[in-house]
Amino acid sequence: MATDELDQTKRQYLKWPVVALMDFVTVIGFDDIIYNFQNQGLGVVTSWVVMLFIYVLPYSLMVGHLGSVFSAEGGGLTSWVRGTSGDKIGYFAAWFYWVVGLPYIVDVANSVVIAFGWLIHGNGDIDTYMSKALFGVLTTVVFVGFIFFEHLFKNKSLAIMSVIGGGSMFIMTILFVVMTVVALTTGGHIATQPFTPHAFIPKINGHFFTTLGLLIFAMNGAELAAPYVTDMKHPRKDFPKAMIMIAVMTAFLTVFGSFSLGVFFNAHHLPNDLKMNGSYYAFLALGQQFGWGKSLMYIFAITQAIYMCAQLAVLLDAGTRVFLGDISKKYMPKQLAKLNADGLPINGYWMTTAICAVIMFLGGLLPEINDIFNWLLNLNGIVSPFATCFVFWAFMLVRLHSQQYPTPAYTYIKSDRLGFLVGVWMFTITFFAAAAAFFPTDAQPGTQLWTDSLIMNIVATIGLCAIGVIMPIIARRQRENAGNAFTGSQWAFNGLLLALTIGLGYWISRLHHIALLHRLTFILILIALFSLCLYILYHRRRQNS
Repeated sequence: MATDELDQTKRQYLKWPVVALMDFVTVIGFDDIIYNFQNQGLGVVTSWVVMLFIYVLPYSLMVGHLGSVFSAEGGGLTSWVRGTSGDKIGYFAAWFYWVVGLPYIVDVANSVVIAFGWLIHGNGDIDTYMSKALFGVLTTVVFVGFIFFEHLFKNKSLAIMSVIGGGSMFIMTILFVVMTVVALTTGGHIATQPFTPHAFIPKINGHFFTTLGLLIFAMNGAELAAPYVTDMKHPRKDFPKAMIMIAVMTAFLTVFGSFSLGVFFNAHHLPNDLKMNGSYYAFLALGQQFGWGKSLMYIFAITQAIYMCAQLAVLLDAGTRVFLGDISKKYMPKQLAKLNADGLPINGYWMTTAICAVIMFLGGLLPEINDIFNWLLNLNGIVSPFATCFVFWAFMLVRLHSQQYPTPAYTYIKSDRLGFLVGVWMFTITFFAAAAAFFPTDAQPGTQLWTDSLIMNIVATIGLCAIGVIMPIIARRQRENAGNAFTGSQWAFNGLLLALTIGLGYWISRLHHIALLHRLTFILILIALFSLCLYILYHRRRQNS
């Protein structure tokens, strides 16, 4: 007992403000405000206010409730779903939650490259000095570099970088808001005209509903702090505090940041590349307003680079922990369960890199780097809310069977029945927003870019889900064949068949003279035939053996 107490005394715990800042870098940033400002204009201010009360606050407090109930578990969302729905559903929740974060990892790595582009060249004309191929290569280099970063520095530097990055980004946003107010009080011009209450009313139409997924994506991610609950000294009491701190910071960042953007950008005529370069344009305009040239833009570019690097580190580490932290090993190939000498799931990091590279390749099929950036960003508005549905699913079951779980130190809504109904509401709105986000927001319906983006949204989403279904099959074959899922020739056949399927699928998608519905049907039939071939080949072999 004395030894255990000594170990507890020597152990370095994470403070709840540190956990909040570590998670803050994954929840929202200045860029998230830019993205949704382009989608909805000044009307997004009202959307933020409404969503803060009906979504962000209950969402954060639900995560605090679940983190308090499962305070002894280190798998985060995986533990929550596994503890409420069993091993199989827990595996699929872990897989889907992990894999849907990969498009955002690509997006973050893209943002790192863009940040350094602004630092080096001082502008956002990335297409003039970089090809799509070089852009993809540099993004991949960032992935690989951070795998080595995770290996060399681990959690201590992760926490330090997150505190610096998250704190700096929050300070820069406060600075932007304060200096906007100063500019207005000293005779500054408001770019959005007319700047009236009517400008803050969002236009409720089909386009509005397609942007809800990205709005939710900008505000979710609080549950990524859950794997660090075991690193806190008093998790049942302190973890909810971290969630409340995140909600407050999110409220300030979104509402006042969006308002300030309306001062420097005409919300009725926004640049086409605002999502990719808008943050830099904003600080460039602010610096010019005060006669400081590009200095604020360079300061922000440095902050953005650190912030995005911290975000990438947290996403690679926490996301992989959620996936591998607490799932039944029978659903996972043995290679992914393997840890290196430092206790890191290194093969999980490499699989992350491989899938991210494929996603980046798909994006490279689009005409310009700005189109690639927008597609990747909007893909997050589809897959991320779908994965967040698992959070509300777990919360619903905890409230439905509350007697089966430990009494939490923090309880969100004392009435189990009311808590369950709020969970149903959150699940429903999130699922609807994800489904509506399949329709592209940055292209006009009927154009080739809109059609290609829609096809890629559907194919990428199905592909990410399909890989998760394949993993348990490989794990089962390993158990049945002394650790070898397939022979060398079978692996070669799998690779050839997959390459042919991808090639034919891409060829079909480019047959522009064929109706979109027919092309989608052809692609789905092709995927079904691929799956059927594998099933017949290996199921029959298994029966014969």
